[in-house]
Amino acid sequence: METKIYFLLHSLGIGAKYRGFRYLAYGIALCMEDEDYLLRVSKTLYPKIAQTFQVSSSCGTRGNRDLLFSLSVHPVLTKPTNSEFFDILSSYIKYYRAFPACRQEA
Repeated sequence: METKIYFLLHSLGIGAKYRGFRYLAYGIALCMEDEDYLLRVSKTLYPKIAQTFQVSSSCGTRGNRDLLFSLSVHPVLTKPTNSEFFDILSSYIKYYRAFPACRQEA
């Protein structure tokens, strides 16, 4: 699972050099296990990430904002919120794994 998450982040141009890379990857894994984290990102997800990595909750939030800012490599009309970003990525990985026949081979 972790490998698929890392591959997706790298394919979006988000490298491990960003401080929030591991926070985001862990947060995506948590959201895939329990979608309730997506309902209360600030109250449940960030504190869980902070507890795991022994940092403050605001540090995890800031790391994710930095990653969203780095997405200028792949321009979008509007930047997603942090919770939308977790939702998009965790849903993509679930869909990608659930329906391998629907993948387009490059």
